[in-house]
Amino acid sequence: MTEGNRTSDLIADIHDAADKFQRDGSTRGDLKLVSRALRELRYALKVFQPFRRNLKVTVFGSARTKPEALAYQQAVDFGAKIAELDWMVITGAAAGIMEAGHEGAGREKSLGLNILLPFEQEANPVIDGDPKLVHMKYFFTRKLMFVKECQAVVCFAGGFGTLDEALEVLTLLQTGKRELVPVVLIDEPGGSYWKNFQRFVDDSLLAGGMISPQDINLYLLTDSVDEAVEELATFYKNYHSMRYVKHQLVFRLKAAPTAAAISTINNEFRDILVSGDFELSDRLADENDDPETDHFARLVFHFDRRNHGRLRCLIDFLNRCPVVDAS
Repeated sequence: MTEGNRTSDLIADIHDAADKFQRDGSTRGDLKLVSRALRELRYALKVFQPFRRNLKVTVFGSARTKPEALAYQQAVDFGAKIAELDWMVITGAAAGIMEAGHEGAGREKSLGLNILLPFEQEANPVIDGDPKLVHMKYFFTRKLMFVKECQAVVCFAGGFGTLDEALEVLTLLQTGKRELVPVVLIDEPGGSYWKNFQRFVDDSLLAGGMISPQDINLYLLTDSVDEAVEELATFYKNYHSMRYVKHQLVFRLKAAPTAAAISTINNEFRDILVSGDFELSDRLADENDDPETDHFARLVFHFDRRNHGRLRCLIDFLNRCPVVDAS
């Protein structure tokens, strides 16, 4: 089936779902919600589409952080340093940490997802009026875009919204509902916001058996901007992306690990396999077409779809292990 046919089938499915609302006797209020959400997503996806090949980091943090605050200056520094590595910065487009991230990255490398609130949350001056700014009514459509369109998440200190966003990202990673990305929880130097969060995780979640010890591998806690930038850059040093092809998980790698490295992987990470071994491969016939990765090596394995913290450890190993010299 061609790409055009697959697209036509999906649009037909959308039309079919819309027709069923009428047959179901849906209320006008329900239809208004669905209609607005669909329009918001269509427009947001249109805005982000030209930047699909760009690495992007979503930055969360308080809108109330003042420019003179140490955390604000940290966010400016982070935005500037990650933009130097050719990343783009996505924020909620308001003041505080969101403005600081945009200020550091600059208007050209900034994308914004503003939320329309009863007290009129205005966009910050860096992104205001830019075609890369989207105004959204619903938090759920906004959060979908925050997570779907990024290749990393960095969380500064913030209120209920920041905690909601950070924990939703970790939940999606823990349950495999989102492809693994680096997540950094960054305190101001000497600060304790995320350190206190970690204490709660250790004393209540881990001690109570509510999460696995391996889930801690899904994020990095630091008070160093340089360490945060390094965490993002290193994650994509050799690892590129992952896709499920039938029952197999496929890691796309810029360079193939050596035979010795594959042997080590089979010894140290066998606990996450359902069956078989970790094997190197070329592009699989059933992978979706993606010319950018056609020449990449593949690590193929039957993942148990549970131990995502361990899966993150495997990515870290692949980024530091010896690779075959393609030259």
